[in-house]
Amino acid sequence: MAEEPSAKRHQDEPSNKSSNLVDVHVPGEKCEYTKTLRGVELHGKETLEIVCTSEPDKANEVISRLWRKLGGMPKRLNELMQHETLFTFAGFSFESDKEKLKLSGLEINPNKFIDIQRKWRVPYTGKEYDSLTDVAASVIHPFYKGMKKNINTQEDYKLWGTSPLPDNLIEYAGVDAYATYKSWSMIDYIIDGSEFAKEREDAKFYDHPYFPF
Repeated sequence: MAEEPSAKRHQDEPSNKSSNLVDVHVPGEKCEYTKTLRGVELHGKETLEIVCTSEPDKANEVISRLWRKLGGMPKRLNELMQHETLFTFAGFSFESDKEKLKLSGLEINPNKFIDIQRKWRVPYTGKEYDSLTDVAASVIHPFYKGMKKNINTQEDYKLWGTSPLPDNLIEYAGVDAYATYKSWSMIDYIIDGSEFAKEREDAKFYDHPYFPF
């Protein structure tokens, strides 16, 4: 969800504001948590509100709210991922993502996902496959070339399984998800426009064929 920023940096709002008890977290131990980051910066004046949760019921609550906005009945996460018409899932190197989802008992409809690396190439890079930063910087805004500036790709990689997840990784995951969505949305629009233009030109040719003498 994008909103106008009220401050340049995001505000961290843990879900248990009112407790007077001190929770001591043991490193490596899993714990349930929900954390909200507001005002996470995107390009221009756009911002994100990111809700990161380890609780399936919290995720289902948000999904149900989105379904109601679409005029449908509340559905759970797995039902959304299997839907036949309303959603298409897009990503990069999607096979590893699908395997990780299966470990949690979740599976995306095999007919409803797009691997952007195989559908789009950034012109003149010389790469066989482009990264998300390459694509997003090309089709959205150069801002996304610096998406990973707040994370250490070597050290932070070890923290993705921690609970709760550090703020910088929550922020990165949210921007990553937005950049993926926005990139494919723009690419799909461009492809549709190109195909529509070709259809119109072909129709004009058949309506007024040209026969040179």
